[in-house]
Amino acid sequence: MFKKHVIKNLSAYYHDELPAEDARRIATHLDGCTRCRAEFEEIKLGASLAKLLPQSSAPQSLWNEITTALDKQDRKNKLSGSIIPAQAFGWHRFAAATVVLLLVIGLGLAWYFMRRPQTTEQVASHQTTQPRQESEQTIPQKGVEPVKNDSGEAPKTGVTIVKTQPEKDAVFPPAVKSPDSSNPVKSNPTLTPSLPAWQVARLAGAPKVGADNITGTGRLAVGEWLETDAASRAKIEVADIGQVEIEPNSRVRLVTTRATQHRLELARGRMQAQIDAPPRLFIVDTPSAVAVDLGCAYTLEVDDAGRSILHVTSGWVALERKGRESIVPAGAVCMTQPGIGLGTPYFADSTPALREALAKFDFQNGGTASLNTILAEAESYDALTLWHLLARVNINERGRVYDALADYIAPPAGVTRAGVLRLNKKMLALWKEELINSWFEEPRSGKTKKARLSSK
Repeated sequence: MFKKHVIKNLSAYYHDELPAEDARRIATHLDGCTRCRAEFEEIKLGASLAKLLPQSSAPQSLWNEITTALDKQDRKNKLSGSIIPAQAFGWHRFAAATVVLLLVIGLGLAWYFMRRPQTTEQVASHQTTQPRQESEQTIPQKGVEPVKNDSGEAPKTGVTIVKTQPEKDAVFPPAVKSPDSSNPVKSNPTLTPSLPAWQVARLAGAPKVGADNITGTGRLAVGEWLETDAASRAKIEVADIGQVEIEPNSRVRLVTTRATQHRLELARGRMQAQIDAPPRLFIVDTPSAVAVDLGCAYTLEVDDAGRSILHVTSGWVALERKGRESIVPAGAVCMTQPGIGLGTPYFADSTPALREALAKFDFQNGGTASLNTILAEAESYDALTLWHLLARVNINERGRVYDALADYIAPPAGVTRAGVLRLNKKMLALWKEELINSWFEEPRSGKTKKARLSSK
């Protein structure tokens, strides 16, 4: 259905107007299509801005006038029916439609300006120009005294200006009673809409949402923080797509929740997520990267320095930062660091020497020495690491990485050495598809390591 782009369906997808199967296909397409993903972000931005626009309802009198105008036009059309055929839409109907449209616009503007709130200056001016006889006398009030001019006299205008003074034993007036009800009601009530929220359950200790302890279950609203101390644990229900367990000494915030995106921020600590949803629906922000769920279960940990480590137990997760991406499948691990960004993913059962060399290469400028160790220690299932390294080594080292990867997984048709060395995106994507099956092979093949030291 979506061989090229899905731009024309993105608005319907955002508003949940598509069948479930089509929605899943679009979600999958967005995962791999930069152009459609950019269009979708613009649609989401436009929808967010539209929600900020003020809403108002037109008065019934406006609709009555519109209905009357339409009825008059309908009678006029019936009277002229013997001369102008009903199916013809000539200049008469066009003119009538224009008149009605202008009438609607004019009435709407008139209603708006009549209902527009007046400023304090406008109210004062209006009252000054319409003095009432009874307001010329200063009315004594408890706790209120008139403001006098320099001569000590009260101003002789139609408006009495008063200055309130706090009273020690002041008592607020009782609530006004409704004329058709015996129950007292307060005037001008302030309505506070409730924010979207997820359910939170206490697992151990005393987790908090804001300043409130969770004794059983509670709510985590958009913008609120959930915190656990050294003895506390909690579980969050992620809308209807899964759950997240929050480990001790953690701090997490609900950023947004809607049909097209559910987003958390993990500032520190450890969380375990189990999500069953289309790709890119569940997202977690960390200080050094963004974890984008592709339908999976994983553990994500952030230390006090903002460094994070991701361990995927099923499915896939994409770590993203400033246009760079690390694809992490089940059984693999990836680290990130503030100021540097994404590390290179590797399988958890890779050799200790490879893992140590990879950490130096990613975060300590290990350079050629670290790359030599990585290539020497790599086995067939380390194709995951080698594929990511293609875009991360300098051009002089890229050929060595290509040769190592090609020894384990032959490049498919349409993928050439020269193209990969130029980092041709289409060729890299084709090779990645070929590599996917090898990333999920169990048990590991355990092929003999192939040394590729620069000296040989």
